[in-house]
Amino acid sequence: MSDREFDIIVYGASGFTGRLVAEYLQAEYGDSDIKWAMAGRNAEKIAAVRDEMGVSDSVAIVTANSDKPETLADMAKRTKAIITTVGPYQLYGEPLLKACAENGTDYVDLCGEPAWMKDMIDRCDATAKSSGARIVLSCGFDSIPFDLGVLFTQNHAIETHGGVLPRIRCRVRGMKGTFSGGTAASFAETMKRAQKQPEILGWLKDPFSLSPEAGVDQPPIHKPIEEVDLGSWATPFIMASINTKNVHRSNALLGYKYGKDFQYGEMVLTGPGEKGEALAKGMASSNAFGDNPPKPGEGPSKEERENGSYDVMFVGAASDGSVIITSVKGDKDPGYGSTSKMIAESAIALVKDVQGPGGVMTPAPAMGTALIKRLQDHAGLTFAVERG
Repeated sequence: MSDREFDIIVYGASGFTGRLVAEYLQAEYGDSDIKWAMAGRNAEKIAAVRDEMGVSDSVAIVTANSDKPETLADMAKRTKAIITTVGPYQLYGEPLLKACAENGTDYVDLCGEPAWMKDMIDRCDATAKSSGARIVLSCGFDSIPFDLGVLFTQNHAIETHGGVLPRIRCRVRGMKGTFSGGTAASFAETMKRAQKQPEILGWLKDPFSLSPEAGVDQPPIHKPIEEVDLGSWATPFIMASINTKNVHRSNALLGYKYGKDFQYGEMVLTGPGEKGEALAKGMASSNAFGDNPPKPGEGPSKEERENGSYDVMFVGAASDGSVIITSVKGDKDPGYGSTSKMIAESAIALVKDVQGPGGVMTPAPAMGTALIKRLQDHAGLTFAVERG
């Protein structure tokens, strides 16, 4: 792809998250050799956003429309990689993903829609493998901190204890910020589709629905539990339904690096004692997205994004009995500030850092430790070993 006009095109650059991606690329890579462009339906609107976000007028504008597949194919042929923030993907995503798969163009998105992801694996994996396109799904808060957190933890276990951890508990210790409007809308669309296709409910419940084969029974994560060893109660985590599927697909695509009997589950810690128990039970029975989640195209203020954060821990016991605890932390709100940086760095890692075969992938097998390094060097994430 050395003859392509651009390294990266940001598709959906006039949307809320797309704007943040463009702003980040300008701030972090404006003086670099990365050649990127902004794309969407309306050139005038994108030009206005380019000016509003302080992006250099040397950044080109590309017009393309998901209703016109030929424009998406033309766009895909011009660039090495495409970042798309245009969701819900089950409504708008397939034509662009298909264009990238057919034209050997790397692709990253923010998808947290497992039914659509299963469809894309079934329909486009073989095409992407043939063309060499690396189609990498879920490159935002779902599921990079979790997918790469497991990879980081397992690599540490291998290096220091001579083998992988057969079971990892992921626990969200803190999260300040909102889910994105796209995440809420995607969840709503998935539920609508499930009403028409009852089998989708089975896919949503199955932690291996994105994997080539099923694994062993997984830890219970669907009701509050007291975790005495962690000194806290834990409650179900809304993102677990997508993150666990991606982690298990990563394991399969990595040649079952974590083992075929690997167990993984995610929950939110709510604190100790009666107060922690009450909070865990209250959260389990409430609407995880709140009463008034942002709509696609909306989002928190810059101050709210800057003041957001998250802290995720990973706990496992090595074969020698020692306990390993690692963490992944982000310095911005998860749904917007951190997500916009993660997806940008994912595309850059594909273009600059890693080679590999095509296919419909998850972040860990596609970008691996190269992306961990980028996220720590540029995007405000911290991967740390806390114990073991």
